[in-house]
Amino acid sequence: MRHGLDEVVLAMHLFRPLRFLAYLSPWRWFREEDVPRAIRIRRVLEDLGPIFVKFGQILSTRRDLLPDDIAIELAHLQDRVPSFPGEQARQLVEKAYKKPLSEAFAHFEAEPLASASIAQVHAAQLLDGEDVVVKIVRPGIESTIRGDLELMYTVAELAERYSKEARRLRPLEVVAEYEKTIIDELDLMREAASASQLRRNFEDSSLLYVPEVHWPLTRTNVMVMERISGTPISDVKGLLKLGVDLQQLAESGVEIFFTQVFRHNFFHADMHPGNIFVSPEGQYIAVDFGIMGTLSPEDQRYLAGNFLAFFHRDYRKVAELHVESGWVPAGTRIDEFESAIRTVCEPIFDRPLKDISFGHLLLRLFQTARRFNMQVQPQLVLLQKTLLNIEGLGRQLYPELDLWQTAKPFLERWMSEQLGVRSLVKSLKDNSTFWTEKFPEMPQLLYEALKRNQPNQLMAGESPDSFELLRREIRRANQRTIRVVIGAVLLICAVVLLQGLSDYAPVKWANAPVLTWMLGGLGALILVFAWPSHKD
Repeated sequence: MRHGLDEVVLAMHLFRPLRFLAYLSPWRWFREEDVPRAIRIRRVLEDLGPIFVKFGQILSTRRDLLPDDIAIELAHLQDRVPSFPGEQARQLVEKAYKKPLSEAFAHFEAEPLASASIAQVHAAQLLDGEDVVVKIVRPGIESTIRGDLELMYTVAELAERYSKEARRLRPLEVVAEYEKTIIDELDLMREAASASQLRRNFEDSSLLYVPEVHWPLTRTNVMVMERISGTPISDVKGLLKLGVDLQQLAESGVEIFFTQVFRHNFFHADMHPGNIFVSPEGQYIAVDFGIMGTLSPEDQRYLAGNFLAFFHRDYRKVAELHVESGWVPAGTRIDEFESAIRTVCEPIFDRPLKDISFGHLLLRLFQTARRFNMQVQPQLVLLQKTLLNIEGLGRQLYPELDLWQTAKPFLERWMSEQLGVRSLVKSLKDNSTFWTEKFPEMPQLLYEALKRNQPNQLMAGESPDSFELLRREIRRANQRTIRVVIGAVLLICAVVLLQGLSDYAPVKWANAPVLTWMLGGLGALILVFAWPSHKD
């Protein structure tokens, strides 16, 4: 009512007969008139607190779902949330360091560079002259967030208790997942660790740059990082002036997303435009690492398989993977689920990003999921949010982007690495320490396996023919066992040898000793020929 959004409620069909009451309401007499609706919505979200501000940040990238005036105004929530006083920021930093500010910084700007829902950022200069930024958590923000979370839990519990549809969406689990995410965001030591990890992941890549953390000056409510300079990714005109290739930039954004999710299994889950900058060379620069996501290996494989099947328009495979993963009930009819998915997805192929709305696509997929009793997967909520952010960025940068063709080669390469020979070698190499410990036990295990397969005596009442068949079968089993064990031992030796060499002198696979490859190749051949043939 304070900001005039009661009009939205009264515009609903149910309340239209009561609209005249609005003109008799005292709050209308003292309210500021002629304020655009977009500004009123933004002010309401700011007043409601950090959780609603984040909701507005997500909406600001969805130009396909919102009118332009609202999307533009909500974009202010990305870095222009009302700040708290600079003097209070100084006191918080001094309290965290337990010493005067002058002993930590040569200079500290009282006016914040940016202010967001959880924290605000100030420019500063270290005693050695290096320019840095200081991120400070808002005072009293935790109690505000916990109050909002209690309200969310109450609503979720009521919804789950009284609505069958709500139970399918698992609102309590979704709120619990969000609680972990938002509370973790209050710990800047955790954020600094995430930034360091992401920096290592892309250390040798030209796709993404992550600022360096200054650990000696980082606390749970204060974080100091290298100051970066770049053009906000939302400033398309500025990027064009710098000569940045927007198509390449959009494609790089897709590759960064899939690299983080599938190769590193550690992804930036708050990639709204306020957190992404671009260098003059066209390299992405990320800031704000408070929300990071990971997936289990099972979810990774199922997601990659779903994406690839989707890109190949193999809707039956998509349906089968959903059943295998447990995302839909085991008794679901594959043919019906396949037909429903095809109906939703087929119309969007061979179309550029500007003609596709993932918001509308997700809505139709949710309607399909409801029909087949598909449950929401809380562990995938962050990923879905990130995917929507990426799509929003791509829509702003290069609406002609072919999302499918950009992502398809990467996923095919990743799947081959996970399921091919390289995956086997990598797995053995990663477990080389385990095999080194178990290697001395191999002869004893081989002896026991052979001993167990030897016939003790002729069973009473057995015919000579049946004994001969039994003897031949045991002999073949022994031969297969011996070949498998020898092959496995040779493979393990190859990996252990390579690991031992790389511990003393860094070697590349291409320069590994010939003996290593001979052992590994011989082991692989023995394993291949160890399996029983049709003659057996």
